[in-house]
Amino acid sequence: MRDILTDLSDAMSDPDPVRRAQIQMKRPLPKRFYKDVSIGEGEGGLTVLLDGRPVRTPAKRPLAVASAGLAERLRAEWDAQADVIDPAKMPVTRLVNTALDGVADNADAVLDEIVRFAGTDMICYRADSPERLVAIQQEAWDPVLEWAAGALGARFILAEGVIHQEQPSQAIAAFAAALEKFRSPLELSCIHTVTTLTGSAILALAFAHGRLDAETVWKLAHVDEDWQIEQWGTDEEAFRRRELRRQELEVAAAVFGDATAH
Repeated sequence: MRDILTDLSDAMSDPDPVRRAQIQMKRPLPKRFYKDVSIGEGEGGLTVLLDGRPVRTPAKRPLAVASAGLAERLRAEWDAQADVIDPAKMPVTRLVNTALDGVADNADAVLDEIVRFAGTDMICYRADSPERLVAIQQEAWDPVLEWAAGALGARFILAEGVIHQEQPSQAIAAFAAALEKFRSPLELSCIHTVTTLTGSAILALAFAHGRLDAETVWKLAHVDEDWQIEQWGTDEEAFRRRELRRQELEVAAAVFGDATAH
């Protein structure tokens, strides 16, 4: 069987959804070459079968997952492809590819990157004016930091403006310890995705621990942006980029739910 994901690996793996779309626009989409899409037992768990043959990742690993719910999401994506195969419409496949090909062999590096995000986390940097924005940030973000301090023992320090604030080593260590619970490639990939899409590792970890749902995470991550839109409005391109990021976050949240379901 043609390894279609090898041909499409650039478009499937770029972390920016807009960039992925731009890559794909520069090349013709491959035609759908299979008729039947099913799920079967394979190496590593449940795998998607195209005309009875297993799909593989760009690194030639079986596209296999442990969760029946997640396997069905993958199957549905492949089955939904019509005349051509469009990677832009296969976000679950891309995320699972990332977990299997990238994160599985580099879990420590991914953990460290998320922890570094926490060291300069967005919700720790506050405006000094106008008064209304200061109040909105406090109302939105202070409860999350209080949760991190109380539930995780991670007490972060606030800063005004953009001047770097070194966080206490105890807070970073406590955050890292809480993150260790989610070391599986899929869980870690989802948390990393939420972190990069929101700019906040603390929000991402609060989601992973069940403190916040995906909708709330998205809302809290856009407090400043929503304030700016309220004052000055937005444009079509900015709105499109925001919607693509929101969709990516929703996919990561859904995959995380499948990966952690018992």
